[in-house]
Amino acid sequence: MFRRIRITVLLLLLLVIGLAAFRDKIYGTQWDAPYVIALYPSNGDGSAVAEQYVSSLTLADFTPLEKFFQDEAREYGVSLDRPMQFTLAGQLRALPPLPPTHSPNIASVMLWSLHFRWWAWSTPPKPPAPTPRIRMFMLFYDPKLNSVLDHSTGLAKGRLGIAHLFASKDLAGSNQTIIAHELLHTLGATDKYDLQTNQPRYPDGFAEPGTIPRYPQRFAELMAGRIPVSAQEAKIPESLKEVLIGPATAAEIGWQKR
Repeated sequence: MFRRIRITVLLLLLLVIGLAAFRDKIYGTQWDAPYVIALYPSNGDGSAVAEQYVSSLTLADFTPLEKFFQDEAREYGVSLDRPMQFTLAGQLRALPPLPPTHSPNIASVMLWSLHFRWWAWSTPPKPPAPTPRIRMFMLFYDPKLNSVLDHSTGLAKGRLGIAHLFASKDLAGSNQTIIAHELLHTLGATDKYDLQTNQPRYPDGFAEPGTIPRYPQRFAELMAGRIPVSAQEAKIPESLKEVLIGPATAAEIGWQKR
């Protein structure tokens, strides 16, 4: 009996995920209506600092994020006034399952992806209206206890993301850059940096690849994540004011240059 129940639950899971994937494939990345993004804040490390920070968050804290996408979309001829519309859900108490970190392989990553999508469908509380097209789970950590955070991730299948962030107002700008990066992953954008060195790849990983001299660049390309200073050095932008969306990334998410 238990085996039959388990098989039934698994089949339901596959059906739900399959229908969601089919819907995403049919509708693709269209910009005829705003992409509503629900942001779920949570205490990632259980610390008092992270708890206080999460409790203090308001939707206004993410206004720069919405304005960034508004300004960048306008550069590519997107006519929507608010191409991305953010809503802030209540604090999430149950943390999402995290991707495998120890010797991950295709099978373990696929299993985690299924688990994550099932969790996202069944566990988080209902976000505020309107119904979101993307859900981003933000895990905040006390920077004094966590000098380095796990890698954030975004899934195009299911339009889901996990962002590991610092619980600090001083780092709000870099936090929003991470959120923006993962959001574009959910829309099909790819990384544009060397996975071994973290250096932006030329030319698609450069915000202004045509500048002479090539270095230093003034901005980071969002999916490259760093500002190229030299052929061997790149720095992390402090906020979205130092970030642009390049043509290759824009094409991946369905934006067209004027």
